[in-house]
Amino acid sequence: MRRPIDDLPEYRSRVRGCLLGGALGDALGAPVEFESLGGIRRQYGSAGLTEPAPDWRGKVGLITDDTQMTLFTLEGLIRGENVTAVRRAYLRWLDTQQHSSPPPADGGVRTGRLREQRWLYSRRAPGNACLSGLRHGQAAAPAPFGEPGPVNPGSKGCGTVMRSAPFGFRARSARHAFELAAECAQVTHGHPTGYLAAGAFAAIVHFLMNDLATDDSATDSAPLAQAVRRAMDLLAAYPSHEETTGALRAAVSLAAEGAPSPERVESLGGAWIAEEALAIAVYCALVNPEPGDIRQALLLAVNHSGDSDSTGAVCGNLLGALHGEASLPGDWLVHLEGRDAITELADDFAAWSTGGHEPTGDWLTKYPGD
Repeated sequence: MRRPIDDLPEYRSRVRGCLLGGALGDALGAPVEFESLGGIRRQYGSAGLTEPAPDWRGKVGLITDDTQMTLFTLEGLIRGENVTAVRRAYLRWLDTQQHSSPPPADGGVRTGRLREQRWLYSRRAPGNACLSGLRHGQAAAPAPFGEPGPVNPGSKGCGTVMRSAPFGFRARSARHAFELAAECAQVTHGHPTGYLAAGAFAAIVHFLMNDLATDDSATDSAPLAQAVRRAMDLLAAYPSHEETTGALRAAVSLAAEGAPSPERVESLGGAWIAEEALAIAVYCALVNPEPGDIRQALLLAVNHSGDSDSTGAVCGNLLGALHGEASLPGDWLVHLEGRDAITELADDFAAWSTGGHEPTGDWLTKYPGD
């Protein structure tokens, strides 16, 4: 079977779709992230948020730390495709939260082109565990799966999930995507549920990106539903999977129960923790699985009392990976912060993954090896 990664235009569309879709969901949810559902309805009407809205600055389309960290995840994979390289990329992201402009290059961590983009130097409600984990000091080896990690061992915030879509883009297998995402999640979050949820998300993206969700023996032909089931089968092999498995099982069951609503979304939790964020995003995508459904999926993903930008981002990652860039609402993309830079990074990753780049001086300036 010919996979999207074997077809550069198709693969590039999927990578763009995943990154831009995630950024759209992130920006859509950011203005209501800390609002209750009742507060959202009081401000925007009984239907809640129905289109991109200005945030407290009066700006439309601004992304948050979710998209920032996702971009640095991707950069780390281009530069090294291992935990050390990804952690160093996250340290470059940490600079964007601690400085108003790029610090001088140092020939070590502070290298590459992404860190030079001034629009990224803006603090957008970063997660405490992400910040404290990166300030921890020296890198520590990941713990065996199922055991508490070495950094923030009690933390399972959704910061592990919201940044992990890129691990599914190029991995040799779903298991490889799962395990690399889970190991890199331990850079900041040590609770097994936190890092296993990141692994499950990366595996779902891998199945979608590679058209590997289809299983002739399955009764449900929907590729997203099958991708989720296959990721759950993979997840079940790891110790301490139960919370993530339970959350995903609840999302799948809820999707079969009737018309979607914000109240149904809220029954899955507040999304401040990893397994709940993943479950809500999966539910919103499952009940809006077609290319023409992305607006409704993202709106459903952000109209609730929880971590709206993260659930919007993860939902957008899923549907963008499945359907590609052309499925995204163009009138929303017009307002998206950093759109050109996100697109360029997506294209660079696609070219690198398919052997379509030349390791010239300019490329090595953008992505020096880590």
